[in-house]
Order: sequence, then C-alpha cells, then structure tokens
Amino acid sequence: MPCLNGTSDNRDNRDNRDNRDNRDNRDNRVMNQHETFIFADLALSQRLERAEAHGNREFVAARAKLFPESGAQWIEVAGTSAMFDGPESPVTQTFGLGMFQPVTAPELETIETFFHDRGASVFHEVSPLADASALALLNERGYRPLEFTSVLFRPIKPGVQFAKPRNQQINTRLIERSEAEVWAQTAAKGWSEFVELGDLILGLSRITAERDNALSFIAELDGKPIATGAMSICEGVALLAGASTIPEARQQGAQLALLDNRLRYAAEQGCDLAMMCTLPGSGSQRNAERQGFRIAYTRIKWQLPHANA
Repeated sequence: MPCLNGTSDNRDNRDNRDNRDNRDNRDNRVMNQHETFIFADLALSQRLERAEAHGNREFVAARAKLFPESGAQWIEVAGTSAMFDGPESPVTQTFGLGMFQPVTAPELETIETFFHDRGASVFHEVSPLADASALALLNERGYRPLEFTSVLFRPIKPGVQFAKPRNQQINTRLIERSEAEVWAQTAAKGWSEFVELGDLILGLSRITAERDNALSFIAELDGKPIATGAMSICEGVALLAGASTIPEARQQGAQLALLDNRLRYAAEQGCDLAMMCTLPGSGSQRNAERQGFRIAYTRIKWQLPHANA
C-alpha cells in the first residue's frame, strides 16, 4: 500500500473530479503519438518496484536518523527490501520479493525473522511478474492476500506540459528544508476529516519531509499553503506520493498544478518514467489515467497470519 513513505497517492484528489471531459489530456495524447510504446513486462516491473523500495528505504533511514530509539532499519535479502519502521507503521513490509531472483525458503525465513524479532507482522507487496517461486512459497507458508494496489506509470520527457493548470493563482514549488514542518502540517490537514489518523499522518508527513533527498512540493494560493505532493527518484523513475489538499481548497486544481510541477522537475532531472500507486478503481486512479498514466499491473499485499508465524 505505501507508495512512498506511508503517505501515498491513494488519496482521492477531489479537486480534479469535475475535469471528466479529458480536455487536459490533449498535450498527453500528442506526446504519446511520438513515444516508443512501453510494455508492462518484467523489465518495467523491476524498475517500478526498485523505485518504490528505494523511496521506502529512504523513509526508514530518515526515521532512524531522527529517532534512533525507534529501531528503524532495512535489510536486503535475495533482492527483496525489508523495511522496519515500527510495529504499526504502514511502511513496515517488503518490496521486490521474487523480482530480481528466485526466492528460497531459507531466504523467506530470514525476512520473516527480521520482522518477528522486532515484534512486527510480516507483509509483502508482490508484483504479479515476480518469479513463480515467490507465489509458491507464500502459499506453502500460509500467507493470505490482504489488499490490492494499482501500479501506474507514464513516460515523461523535458519540455512537455503534463497537466494544464486550471487556476493561474495557484503557485507550486519545491520547499526549502526549513519549511518541512509547514509541509507536514499542510499534508496532515488534508486528512483532517479522519480524526483517528491525525497523529499517524502528521508523523509520517514529518519523516517524509525530512528525508535526506526529500523532494517535497507545496501549492499556495494567495501566499497560503493549500496542498502537498512528494516525490523520490531512483534510476530514472520518479515515484509520486504525498498528495493531500486541505478541505477548504479542494476542487481548485491544486493537485493538477502539483502533478505538472513534479513531472516537469523529474523530466529535467533525467527521468524517463513516472509512477504512482492507487486503490483499484478509485478517483485517484481515474485522475491519473486522465493525465496519461497507464496501469502497469495490480499488486497484491500478502500477510503471514500470526498462527503461522
């Protein structure tokens, strides 16, 4: 589920819902006519899963640096990144299981022990293009499917406007390090209707903004912060997450502006792909598809029941 740092683009971007006629896609359609078609194959999945693992490793490293007492750390086993960010953190799981080599029972046991020794449940987000050994072992060891995630991507390149701004009064920019708390508070406010998640979202947002290579973008209207978006970059892939808009500023195009800014920035840094993760069939998925994203595959999150631990 976490598509970067625990705060993913699964958040429905309500400020885009009235844009259903796809007029903003005209630039994308023109661009796509001249792009080499990208197949949703193993090579693509390896790039996307590596980028997500990288973003989550950065998050765990930031937590460990800021709060050494948390015990946050990550390991790599058989090409699989296993992250521990605390027993209850949504970042505590693996990415890349079976993506870069077959998985053996001893290797999976090593990963399970890593989580068990820290009092955490065992979760794996697994691509459908993973080696068959991963699925066989998960079934043999009694894992259960828990949730689905749509993994989306689109090609990017410099000089293209990716999302047509709807409100010229909205300014978007990459924040300064000194603005990390403002960014975190704004991101958390976008979830304010979910009171029970308030502390969790604020904590995750603070870590997100404090990563060593943090790319945290903010949208402002009349000089006041109204929306956030985050990004991490790994080997030419830009992973988008952290999308949040404060309730009173929704439906004004803030997330469209942030999407355009992040994609243009990523292209300028040499990225050729952008990705994001959403709940299947959600408003976020539809909004992403309107902006030229395609579903690469649907990923399954697996959990090892405590009785099998």
